[in-house]
Amino acid sequence: MMIPVRSMPETWGAVGSAVVTFIFFWDMFRRYCPPELRRYLEKCTTRLSGFLNPYIQISIHEYTGSHLRPHEAYNIVEAYLSVNSTDAKRLKAEMAKENDNKLMLSMDEYEKTTDEFNGVQVKWISGKVSPPPRTGSFSYYPEPDRRYYKLKFHKGYKKMITEAYLEHVITRGREIQARNRQRKLYTNGHSKSYWSHIVFEHPARFETLAMEPEKKEEIMDDLLTFTKSKDYYARIGKAWKRGYLLYGPPGTGKSTMIAAMANLLDYDVYDLELTSVKDNTELRKLLTETTAKSIIVIEDIDCSLDLTGQRKKKEEKPADEKTEKVEKRSSRKEKEESGSKVTLSGLLNFIDGLWSACAGERLIVFTTNYVDKLDPALTRRGRMDKHIELSYCKYEGFKVLAKNYLELEAHPLFQSVEELIQQVQITPADVAENLMPKSAKEGPEQCLRNLICTLEETKNKEITKCSEAKDTETNKDAAAPQEMHTM
Repeated sequence: MMIPVRSMPETWGAVGSAVVTFIFFWDMFRRYCPPELRRYLEKCTTRLSGFLNPYIQISIHEYTGSHLRPHEAYNIVEAYLSVNSTDAKRLKAEMAKENDNKLMLSMDEYEKTTDEFNGVQVKWISGKVSPPPRTGSFSYYPEPDRRYYKLKFHKGYKKMITEAYLEHVITRGREIQARNRQRKLYTNGHSKSYWSHIVFEHPARFETLAMEPEKKEEIMDDLLTFTKSKDYYARIGKAWKRGYLLYGPPGTGKSTMIAAMANLLDYDVYDLELTSVKDNTELRKLLTETTAKSIIVIEDIDCSLDLTGQRKKKEEKPADEKTEKVEKRSSRKEKEESGSKVTLSGLLNFIDGLWSACAGERLIVFTTNYVDKLDPALTRRGRMDKHIELSYCKYEGFKVLAKNYLELEAHPLFQSVEELIQQVQITPADVAENLMPKSAKEGPEQCLRNLICTLEETKNKEITKCSEAKDTETNKDAAAPQEMHTM
């Protein structure tokens, strides 16, 4: 008996008819089936598919919770797959390490790869999902996509995969991370409600800081002791963090000190721009996304919003109504321009409140040019545990800079520099500028002479300034008896 063979158009027509029929009955089912029966059937269908499907999936997302903190496991898996994704066809490349010419390859989004462990094959799948749309003013700054990895394996190997294999992935991933780690500099600038980063490549080291050796040793010992004190902080019931306040005139090396701290401890740096943070909620979100082994920096805290300045007492009043109106207008204008509603209490709550323990092993560093302007609530011990004054350059600091810039450890002109630098106030930045050759013709001796000229000019200016101040006082004293006599 011959079975008639359908032509291609007839076959597609039959398939189309079946699809239309299925859609029709499915629509009728959704419209007229009681909700209770529909939920029961969906539950049964899910159970049946789970019973028939022999595979298990484990998802590892880039962020934990409601996009509060980066998931450490995600980065570890990414590092592991950078070496063990040999059959992936679409890869993305990043620099493996600073000052290195090697690239680190990892799976691109929506790519698959297989891995083998003790004779068992597993499948890794990468993907991403877009966050829900945001309303209001936040809609102008969309959040980045949330990436994830999925591990798929046969349910018969569940115990081995969830115990031995995942432990193997974590161990190997951390080894690869340590080998290829790039320290990063994060910022929230340009009104962003999330962190963006670049590779941190600042060359500053404590050896090159223009500072007294004893003071450098003290700071280094304090930092290294902190990194080894996890158990101590747990025993005394404190979050594993430490606050530093760097203060001194402009040009004394506060930012360079932070870079040297990061290089010494191999920490990432989060440069927090408070004026770009909308309110306390956004500040808390940003700070909870910071990771362990990091330095959170707020530079020039005396210039950040209205967080600084002594709290005004109620009895203190402006000199007159005009002054009061001007101050109110100025304050209102600053708030409107910054658009930020971050408060001092919101910042303090994160520094030493409940949120301070959201990640361990972190330094919180504030810098300021005018420490007297800061609110005592911000600078007290327990919040800013160590206060470091970075002042004008001394002879010991000059010798460090001479070695850095001129490769000199001794020179006949050093004695003149030593005599002058003790008599004037000059910042390390100004000393360094004079020691830096301006052309190929300038040798070390000429650079030293340039510095000596600058020191002498500074000394003469200070003498002139002091003389003028004395003359002013003398004139005032002479005028006082005449005024009394006239009265």
